[in-house]
Amino acid sequence: MKIVMPGGTGQVGTMLDRALSAAGHEVVVLTRQPRRPQDVAWDGVSLGPWAEVVDGADVVVNLAGRSVSCRYTPENLRAMMDSRVGSTRVVGEAIASARRPPKVWLQMSTATIYAHRFDAADDEATGVIGGTESGVPDYWAYSVEIAKNWERTQAEAATPDTRKVALRAAMVMSPDRGGVFDVLSRLVRLGLGGPVAGGAQYVSWIHEDDFVRAVEFLIAREDVEGAVNLAAPGPLPQREFMRVLRGAWG
Repeated sequence: MKIVMPGGTGQVGTMLDRALSAAGHEVVVLTRQPRRPQDVAWDGVSLGPWAEVVDGADVVVNLAGRSVSCRYTPENLRAMMDSRVGSTRVVGEAIASARRPPKVWLQMSTATIYAHRFDAADDEATGVIGGTESGVPDYWAYSVEIAKNWERTQAEAATPDTRKVALRAAMVMSPDRGGVFDVLSRLVRLGLGGPVAGGAQYVSWIHEDDFVRAVEFLIAREDVEGAVNLAAPGPLPQREFMRVLRGAWG
């Protein structure tokens, strides 16, 4: 297949590009700074010549958005919102204008959309959308608004011939530099891998191999659309998660 990946140069895009290319697919990455022959320049905001690679593609996997590995200042939170909503909007415009639109559009989202809770797991059907809980940081509601607007922009895109799936992914664990596993591992090696904020909060995550298999599954399953959770079935309290990671690093 020909798979177009806007924003495919980050940790998740790098490992997905690696796996899909190894499986024999043609992967085209849209990026602000092309470095390889298969990279195509785009600005993530406006239509341009890059939209030509979407026309005739089999799949679009949009991963674009400002990294969340930063201080949650008002400026950075606005950048997270604008980069996600803006890129999703323009990807929808490219698909809508294509003569031969892709069959499926997988749009990155986040499990952050769900409420912080201990009483039950959040699934796609009965999960509680967050933002109004007590006892969470002030930026929590804004993070949930980012997720909701992100998904809403995809859902409202005028792409009737393209199936749309929102990937409500937990943290994706791969050994790539800059990813969450790399950051947590560095903390452990520095002796800083202990409980944070009491450590009772659950850590949901997914291994890179399972993330790739989920993407392949969702591309193949024509009966699946809308929001889909991507997470391992065994979340751990943060203190236990870090205890296991400390043990693994000796």
